[in-house]
Amino acid sequence: MDRVILHSDCNCFYASVEMLHHPELVGKPVAVGGDPEARHGIVLTANYIAKRQGVKTGMALWQAKQQCPEIVFLPPRMDLYIRFSNMAHEIYADYTDKQEPFGIDECWLDCTESASLKGDGMKIAREISDRIKYELGITVSIGVSWNKIFAKLGSDYKKPDAITLLDRKNYKEIVWALPVSDLLYVGRKTKPKLQKMGIHTIGDLATFPSSILQSHLGKMGLILHDFANGYDSAPVNKEDYAAPVKSIGNSTTTYRDLVNDQDVKIIFMALAESVSARLRDNGFLCNVVEITVRDNELYHFSKQQKLSQATNITSEIVEAAWSLFKESYRWQKPIRSLGIRGADLVLDDIPVQLDLFMNQERREKQEKIDKAVDEIRRRFGYYSIQRAFVYQDKILAKLDAKKDHTVHPHGFFHG
Repeated sequence: MDRVILHSDCNCFYASVEMLHHPELVGKPVAVGGDPEARHGIVLTANYIAKRQGVKTGMALWQAKQQCPEIVFLPPRMDLYIRFSNMAHEIYADYTDKQEPFGIDECWLDCTESASLKGDGMKIAREISDRIKYELGITVSIGVSWNKIFAKLGSDYKKPDAITLLDRKNYKEIVWALPVSDLLYVGRKTKPKLQKMGIHTIGDLATFPSSILQSHLGKMGLILHDFANGYDSAPVNKEDYAAPVKSIGNSTTTYRDLVNDQDVKIIFMALAESVSARLRDNGFLCNVVEITVRDNELYHFSKQQKLSQATNITSEIVEAAWSLFKESYRWQKPIRSLGIRGADLVLDDIPVQLDLFMNQERREKQEKIDKAVDEIRRRFGYYSIQRAFVYQDKILAKLDAKKDHTVHPHGFFHG
């Protein structure tokens, strides 16, 4: 018997939640993003009124303003969106404990075991859709199929507030007619490679010789061929499943262009404080520090450095980031955005080989100071305690990188 897999996607999630709290904006184009006055960020999501005027997710705020001059920008409130996401998961839990989030607003549900009690996939989808609308005040699009890939295609097929069934009887008629770029993991780089082989639709991909796909795309060619034919058998993980964390990082588009070393040091300090605090929150140390730099003409690069000892100490992460920057950048242009990432993570309670040439007592004191700062900020807010160094520029000192970081979806292959 086939599985009953649903994929639920909250429509224009951030914007929909904001509209509940701003009824005066009903009927107006709205986008959730950064602060346009501070040049901060991109469009995270827009309502359908704005989308019909050409506003797209990922678009810079100034571009969105050009497309839709009357658009209203609202700053993101992740705590609010997470609360609504959790409430949606409480509704899903009445139908299955096999819930696998794909970002904050999307989720796969395996309702196979509950179908005998709750009804078939379409009945369950209608109930979930009605309850989300009535209890939360937002809408979802739901795809129903026997596998995760087609369930997601179903939720994307009709929006907003729609339910689409893709079963073994109709998938060739519906799925195979869709552009190949609609298939999960056919991105900007893969799409032109497929088009060069004459593959323009999912049906073209499904019927193309898998051996040729493998020769051009490697293992991913075989995976995409399976996806197109509905051969996906990946399980939906249970609701308490947590994807292994590979890295922790933060980046920011700065309130103004950075023009000298002092500017960079201030932003690196804010980013390193965020990364180190999140490492400590999650019980990790990083063995690698990576930086990303983007200038005001949008040229960008990344560099990374292996550390002599795993760390979550702010000063050590800042020092590594600054060393990488000085080795790599010569101030050809002002800088628009910076990022720091801690990678190659290990648990913070693993045994550590002490280094004879490292002042371990000093490191322990720094760890205690960092944890004390974490606790003060947890109780009284980020701005209750700050380093005097950052106040050399009060504009740049406004950055709270930990609060402003973006939540990204887990990859499909994270298991």
